[in-house]
Amino acid sequence: MERIAIIGCGGSGKTTMARRLGAALNAPVIHLDAVYYDDEWNPLPQEEFAAAQEELVAEPRWVIDGNFASTLPIRLKRATAVVFLDIGPLTCLWGILQRRLAHGGGQNDATGVYDRIHWGFITYVWNYRKTMGPRVRNLVLEHGAHAEIHIVRSRRAANRLTARFKLTRHPTGGAVTG
Repeated sequence: MERIAIIGCGGSGKTTMARRLGAALNAPVIHLDAVYYDDEWNPLPQEEFAAAQEELVAEPRWVIDGNFASTLPIRLKRATAVVFLDIGPLTCLWGILQRRLAHGGGQNDATGVYDRIHWGFITYVWNYRKTMGPRVRNLVLEHGAHAEIHIVRSRRAANRLTARFKLTRHPTGGAVTG
């Protein structure tokens, strides 16, 4: 695995998995929230965000976490592996609560994640599998069919997949599967 796109609902564990896989593969980790939002939670214009991703995916090795379905095809076209964290809503909401407790709210400088829990976000997370899940699956099939695709439905399965990525060492010091 040279280029891994990690996608999924808020609280699904994208950032955690990205950090672990980046370390295992000795690959740079990019958190798309940190690219998309500035220090005051202002988003980049869509064209600039897409252009920034085009530059990022041109690199030979990376692990990128973030959903952003509007620009997902950019990442999928270059990905050699796709991890879709199709985690249930209760687990995702628990992940969001854990993040809030760990970071105390506000914006996390390292990941760009801004902890903004409100009713709209909670309903988005609760309905993600019904609303965004099918759209993400279709994008993966349309733009990422060439890649090794992993659909992960639990934290335990995510941990097993991460361990599997670590099994075979890559010549540059990272790990690959397949």
